[in-house]
Amino acid sequence: KIHSNILKHFIIFFPQVFQLLTDLKQQRKESGKNKQSSGQQNLNTIMYETLKYISKTPCRYQSPETVREFLAAMKGHKLTK
Repeated sequence: KIHSNILKHFIIFFPQVFQLLTDLKQQRKESGKNKQSSGQQNLNTIMYETLKYISKTPCRYQSPETVREFLAAMKGHKLTK
C-alpha cells in the first residue's frame, strides 16, 4: 500500500513546481534582461532541466482542482502506511 501522505505531497509538489517555474520563465522572457551572471546562468539551467523533466510527467496536465478531486476520490480507499 502507498502511504497517503507521500502520495499527497508528491501529487501536489510537482504541479506547483511546474507552475512556479513556468511563471518565472515567462517573467524573465518579458523582462528582456540579456546580461546574466554565472549564478543566474546556473539557475536558468536548473530551471530548464527541471521543467524539461516535469513536462514529461502527468502533472503537466494537473490543476489544483484535479488534485483536490483525486485526493477526495482516494480518501475512501483508506490508504495506510
